[in-house]
Amino acid sequence: MDTRPLIYDLSQPELAEQLRAWGQPSYRAAQIWDGLYKQLWARPEDFTNLSKDLRAKLGEHFSFSHLQPSITLHSTDKQTLKTLFKLPDGNAIETVLMRYDDRDGSQGRRTLCISTQAGCAMGCVFCATGQMGFRRNLTSGEILEQVLYFARQLKVEGERVTNIVLMGMGEPFHNYDASLAAIARLNDPDGFGLGNRHFTISTVGLIPAIKRYTTERHQMGLAISLHAADDELRASMLPVNNRYPIKDLIQACRDYVQTTGRRITFEWALINGVNDTPEQARKLAALLQGLNCHVNVIPLNPTRGYPGQRSTRERVAEFRSILEAAGISCTVRVRRGIDIQAGCGQLAESEGQQPIQISN
Repeated sequence: MDTRPLIYDLSQPELAEQLRAWGQPSYRAAQIWDGLYKQLWARPEDFTNLSKDLRAKLGEHFSFSHLQPSITLHSTDKQTLKTLFKLPDGNAIETVLMRYDDRDGSQGRRTLCISTQAGCAMGCVFCATGQMGFRRNLTSGEILEQVLYFARQLKVEGERVTNIVLMGMGEPFHNYDASLAAIARLNDPDGFGLGNRHFTISTVGLIPAIKRYTTERHQMGLAISLHAADDELRASMLPVNNRYPIKDLIQACRDYVQTTGRRITFEWALINGVNDTPEQARKLAALLQGLNCHVNVIPLNPTRGYPGQRSTRERVAEFRSILEAAGISCTVRVRRGIDIQAGCGQLAESEGQQPIQISN
């Protein structure tokens, strides 16, 4: 196993300190930073603006990749692709690229759904990642390397990453420091340069982390995986609710909105006969009254470890209409990449994956 530290785990000051220790001038750090995050160079030998000796030293001391692509699947509509990456310790993660083109056929958003952990400790019953259990946290470099991998591919096609959602494998707030450090480096105008408003972090509701995020006044989007409007039902689906009940969670969300002035998003996987009832819709509307928020609902995506079924079109429409009648902004999200198990809640580190047939 490669034991060299990953170069993407270094902040620019840390990189500069290492170069000073090698007797290099301070401007070398800026050159390397530019090469890594603006030019998207992936190997020491790509840095032709450095001396041959310095390139060799970089290669000796640092790894330039912890992610080894193992499997890539394309959805039948070619708008979504998913890559399984092997990590040096034998663990694996998945990352998804979603293409959204404008109606005139021109390039729209290019959204990456990235992972922050191998596996997940939250145990949400309908989530494939939760079903596999927790393996380990990713480092900040492993988190952002997913972005660089796909950014290089898009660059060849004359395109670029426009949006990043931390909604892949793992709970970002369970790996708070690494997740926020990765975003900071991707946000750096001297590096990758993607603005804060182009990031969204999704959490199942770890209240201490939400409070910290609020206090730090970050400008990235915040999404809460809610999925139920009362404690009994939510605890049966998301075990974290036993520790952080809905009342406390919604109060933390209200504090976030009041402190930051930003709208918050709630995610709701609609499960037939479980959380798609008019009663749940009315409870949710009452829960969110007066809160600057938006609800994203999406019919449940299938996973092997959960028998629940997605809601029918009729039940989805009724759920949405109840929320909108109560003044709650709501969108039914388009299901993307379901045939390659790339949809919300479907990511796992399984080998031998093949596209599956999905009924409409």
